[in-house]
Amino acid sequence: MAEALLRHYAGDRFEAHSAGLEPKGVHPNTVRVLGEIGVDSAGQRSKHLDQYMGKVHFGYVITVCANAEDRCPAVFPGMGRRLHWAFDDPAAGTGTEAETLERFRQVRDQIGARLRDWLSEQETEKAGGCDAATEV
Repeated sequence: MAEALLRHYAGDRFEAHSAGLEPKGVHPNTVRVLGEIGVDSAGQRSKHLDQYMGKVHFGYVITVCANAEDRCPAVFPGMGRRLHWAFDDPAAGTGTEAETLERFRQVRDQIGARLRDWLSEQETEKAGGCDAATEV
């Protein structure tokens, strides 16, 4: 979900990748709730962390669940800055289909809000750095 949302909100400013410790495929409700807000998740697939570890440089590694924070390597070759944003796993709960779908929507909206805030922070930092450099 986070990968698709970052691609949607950041455009070409960032290259987004997603991986997990135990990939299980893209949940159908993820595709559904992203589609509800016009976010295309076509072509996304569940990938294992080993696919990237030590093979790709990342300026940022963002973990989005408590399980990932506890079990992800603290550092790995090619990692810049690590951030942790804890979100509930919407697939982990129980309830009716409507309740489950609502959990997916809530997490989608929470991730989207946090990404938009972070992207805004990135723009502010970038602008600040440019201003300082041009004033010198």
